[in-house]
Amino acid sequence: MNRPGVSAPPWWSKTAHADRRPFLIGRNKVQSALRSYFEKGDFIEVDTATLQVSPGNETHLHAFATEALTIDGRAAPLYLHTSPEFAAKKLLSAGESRLFTFAHVYRNRERGPLHHPEFTMLEWYRVGEDYEQLMADCADMLKLAAETTGTTRFSFRGMEADPFAEPERLTLAQAFDRFGGIDLLSSIAASGETDRDLLAASVRNSGIRLAEDDTWADLFSKVLVEKIEPHLGQGRATILCEYPVCEAALARPSARDPRVAERFELYACGVELANAFGELTDAAEQRRRFEHEMAEKTRIYGETYPIDEDFLSALSMMPEASGAALGFDRLAMLATGATRIDQVMWAPVAEVLS
Repeated sequence: MNRPGVSAPPWWSKTAHADRRPFLIGRNKVQSALRSYFEKGDFIEVDTATLQVSPGNETHLHAFATEALTIDGRAAPLYLHTSPEFAAKKLLSAGESRLFTFAHVYRNRERGPLHHPEFTMLEWYRVGEDYEQLMADCADMLKLAAETTGTTRFSFRGMEADPFAEPERLTLAQAFDRFGGIDLLSSIAASGETDRDLLAASVRNSGIRLAEDDTWADLFSKVLVEKIEPHLGQGRATILCEYPVCEAALARPSARDPRVAERFELYACGVELANAFGELTDAAEQRRRFEHEMAEKTRIYGETYPIDEDFLSALSMMPEASGAALGFDRLAMLATGATRIDQVMWAPVAEVLS
């Protein structure tokens, strides 16, 4: 531990690097094992461009902006992607059926033990296979990461999880009821429309502080963060599934219940590791959702991002598929016993941003 008033040595100092090197070697071993996993499953590894015309269209994601200059000096806006998703789905439209990528991605306004402005996202897609197969993939990856690093338990901030145990499946409706005593689905109509006041009454009774201008989405997020996430992935991993459609901008509605979507997130030791979808392929509905998300972004942050028209064109030709995004650095943390995400990054972003 550093003494008060004494700065930690930079990551590139010999002492700091020696301390971090076991974690970095573990990271490499996990990455190699996951590559082999996908290659044995007849996946092809792809490399997507970092610069995109749109960084993504989710309300609370913040991108790094730049510009491209033409030969005559005219400027055109570009962004560092927040995910390789748009490019990967274009490749599915082009004919690829199983692909994966370890992509460097960029998210602004993020830095902390679990967040970094630049990090590695593992994404993979399966054409013609449902998102339950992705749940099996996630369980396999937890085991593989543990086997590769020789650990039998993941731990983080006082929580532990057995990476070899079958993950628990928990729907959002079950989680809201179990941890908050809240009937989530009663505030969602079959059309997907939400009732803010109905949800607010239940949330207020759960002891969460509300603000007058809280939207339905704000209330949903408060319950998830304050009541639910602290309990996820304790003892074994948790697969939190069947998100409300309005909280799953790129996922298709469930055939079982139109109020929820084919979306799940994977948690271990309270840490969110992966986000997966049964992919939406309705281009008109995707446009509507993007426009809604950007209207919310403008309302909350006073900014917006363009819509990738090529992506929507490709989406109309994309086959039915499922896809997942896993925070690779976070998995490497849990597998190696690191306590901060930058301990498993070979060359972290300069600390002046923290």
